[in-house]
Amino acid sequence: MAKTAQQPVLVIMGVSGSGKSTVAGVLAGRLGWDLAEGDDLHPEANVAKMQTGHALSDEDRWPWLDIIADWIKERTAVGKPGIITCSALKKRYRDVLRGEGVVFVFLQGSKDKISDRLASRHGHFMPASLLESQFDALEAPTEDENHISLCVSASPAEEADEIIERLGLEAQTAHTTGDAA
Repeated sequence: MAKTAQQPVLVIMGVSGSGKSTVAGVLAGRLGWDLAEGDDLHPEANVAKMQTGHALSDEDRWPWLDIIADWIKERTAVGKPGIITCSALKKRYRDVLRGEGVVFVFLQGSKDKISDRLASRHGHFMPASLLESQFDALEAPTEDENHISLCVSASPAEEADEIIERLGLEAQTAHTTGDAA
């Protein structure tokens, strides 16, 4: 993964339940960067389709990906860092989002691990029944994509620490990952 001259826009990616929103929130807090939740940018028709247990088609995803790409470009055009969550399951989806100063952070885990996480999650529009379709669609980032991969076995705080360290970023807030005595 090549470092960029400017502070990057991080695209926190992976299947539903991989921890994108949680890790992105921790990162944004530590770095003091803008954060956008990609799920909030879905057109209403996409949300309704997923709520009824139907996977999105490529045609459903393109307008959503264009909105996310615009958010990214607004920042990279002026050298402003940011963090956005997006499943970005397929290479052709990431091709829409990629650009100078964009780094994909792939949160990966086994179906069993992610399924357990989804079973305990409440209040999200995407049902756990669609997890299989996400794993079926998933194309892991390749060497030609500016990315890092993390296994989702640690706590969100530890995963954020690893991302900051691996990308050579500077946290603006002090923190501890252990319990205070």
